[in-house]
Formats: sequence, structure tokens, C-alpha cells
Amino acid sequence: MDFDLPESAIAVRDGVRAVAERYDQAYWDRCDAEKRWPEEVWQDLVKGGWTALAIPEEYGGGGQGLLELAVALESLAAGGAGGAASFLYLLTPAFGGLTIARHGTERQRAEFLPKIAAGALNTCFAITEPDAGSNAIDIVTRAVRDGDHFVVHGQKIWISGVERADFMVLVTRTIPAAEAGPRVNGFTVLLVDVKEALAEGTLTYRPIPKLGTNIVASSMVFLDGVRVPVDRVLGEVDQGFTVLWDILNPERILAAAGGVGSGELVLKTACDYARERAPFGKPIGANQAVAFPLARIKAQLELARLMTYKAAWLWDRRRPCGAEANIAKLTAADAAWQAADRAFQVHGGMAYSLEYPVARFFRDARIAKNIPVAEELVLAHIAQHELGLPKSY
Repeated sequence: MDFDLPESAIAVRDGVRAVAERYDQAYWDRCDAEKRWPEEVWQDLVKGGWTALAIPEEYGGGGQGLLELAVALESLAAGGAGGAASFLYLLTPAFGGLTIARHGTERQRAEFLPKIAAGALNTCFAITEPDAGSNAIDIVTRAVRDGDHFVVHGQKIWISGVERADFMVLVTRTIPAAEAGPRVNGFTVLLVDVKEALAEGTLTYRPIPKLGTNIVASSMVFLDGVRVPVDRVLGEVDQGFTVLWDILNPERILAAAGGVGSGELVLKTACDYARERAPFGKPIGANQAVAFPLARIKAQLELARLMTYKAAWLWDRRRPCGAEANIAKLTAADAAWQAADRAFQVHGGMAYSLEYPVARFFRDARIAKNIPVAEELVLAHIAQHELGLPKSY
């Protein structure tokens, strides 16, 4: 058993951290306040090849895997980006690059991957619907074959990054749930040309005002007769659930990596303040009431990191990783939230001031307990599949 990171991952960790350290908290505060994509950071990552790590070398990428992507995301978050880092690695490197590299046809890989590697093409992912929520089985967005196209009708919600995406990885039903046997059949994953559909008026979107993670908009998306060529199906028609799991598990693993990295950043911020703040003649960090909760969070983050790396390692080897991905996401999200909550307490009244980044850390950390999957559903999955308890839903 070897717990050393491979040299490839160490190089990624150091390279991405060097990019992150060029940008201070004031930069991320501005991006959040202005609700704008951190374009400068993104371009630095693209130029360094840090967004194309999991794209095969023959298409201009690094030829590495999900482990290196997870390390990159963790490093960006810990280096200063915090929770915002997750979107920089989920939207295009994972939803686009990772998915097409594993499930795309040779033609699709040749068309999309070099552009993704060069930073010339951006993607987003659309599965969640207003009525189905986390119950992906019951989505109703429908794709109907019409000659050499599919025609799509439906709605999606909480779709992040559609405003800057060139293509959307869209999960549809080609067989309604009530008619599919088993119900996991009948899914088809499509690559939708967003800009073309916008120009034709068959796709529209409306940003949702939200509490945090404001560097990227999250939108309601309306699909009203979007036409998608049949050669832009990812995987097989009606058998898209296989593709879907290879999107959802990496999404949870990368969300966990973002939680570990942002937790480390927030913990460092709290500890720096606890060493410097001395209102009663000694640093407040000398008090066990302050120090012990911070120490516990450090322990939780280290455990979450181990499970995150294990889950990524398993996925790269095409081995089952659903339980590990769920556990990584659960523990990392909770540790990141505990770090943000404790940093708020350590900073006292000053945490309420927008002159400090603590309020942003606090807002951005909370949502990770709900997305990309609510912790209650993770616990239900663990209870049923790992403990053998009766199904609860």
C-alpha cells in the first residue's frame, strides 16, 4: 500500500498552487461582488495546461486522470480561490473533457477535445429539473428522434455556466420512466450546441438570484424544440445511465476535492487570526475553546482528503467507486462547512464585515452540503448499499 502521490500529481499540485498564489482574496472578493467569471485565473490555468490534465495527449491534453484533476482543484481552492474553485474544474475539464474522453466517439473526441484542451470551447452540464430535483430517474425532459436529429423539449434548473458555455452535456429521456424497464433505461446524453440553439430561439435561460458562488450564474434553462444531430449522442441511445454515472461520480469526487481545499484555506485564515488576535493579552488561539475545534477540523479534512484520493484512484482504474465518491463528498462538505462556521466564530463580530473574506467563505461553504447531492441522499445510499438496511425512499 502506497500513500505517496504520483509525481504527476505532485507537479500538478505545485503548478496550480503557483497560479493560485498570484491572486489575493481581494481579487476573489471582486469577482464575487461583480458576479463575474475569474477570467484571469482561468486563462492562466489554460495556458499552463492545468485544465486539460485528463484529456489524452493525442488531443492536446496531459494524458492524466481524475486524481490529477482532483489535486488541481484542491490546490486552487487551498491556494486562495476557496469554494469558487470547484466551478473552474467541474464545468469544462470534467463535464466536457473527462466525459467526452471516456464516452465520446472517435469523431467526437477529435472535434471537441483539442478545443477544450486549448481553452477554446466551454461546456456545462444539465440534469436537474424543477419537479424531479435530486431524483434523476424521474426527469421528464424528452428527446424524440426526427430523422437525423433529436428534438428536445423540457426544463432544467440550477444549470451553472450556461451563459458562457459553447456546448451543454444534456441528460434527457428517450423513453419515459413509466415505460422503461428497468427505469434506469431510456436515458440519452446529448451534446447540445448552446449558441446555435440560442440563436434559433429554441433554448433560453434565466439566471437565478442566489446567496453565494457568484463567480458563475446558475440558471433555469428552457428547451423548446432544440434540434441535436444524432452523431452528438454520448454513449448509446437509451443507455445513457452508464454515461451518467461517469459524470456524477467524478462530480462528487471533484466537489470533495474542492471541499478539502477550501476547508484548508478557511482553516488557515482562522488560525492566522487566532494567532494574531490578542484582546486579553494573549492570542485567542491559546485558548482550548478556540484551538480544539480547529484541530478537530484539521483531522476531518485529512480524512476527507484520503477518501477523495481513493475515490479518484478507483475511477481512473475503472473500478466501482460510488460508495467512496459519496463518502468523500459527504465528509469533505461537512468539514468545509465546519471550517467556515468556526472561522466565523473565531473572527467574532469582524466576520460580519465584508472587509474580511470570512462572510464569502461562509456563504460558499454552506451549499456544498446540498449539492451536487444532498447529504441526506448520500446517507440513505450508504445505509442501503453499505449497511444493508431497508430502502428508505
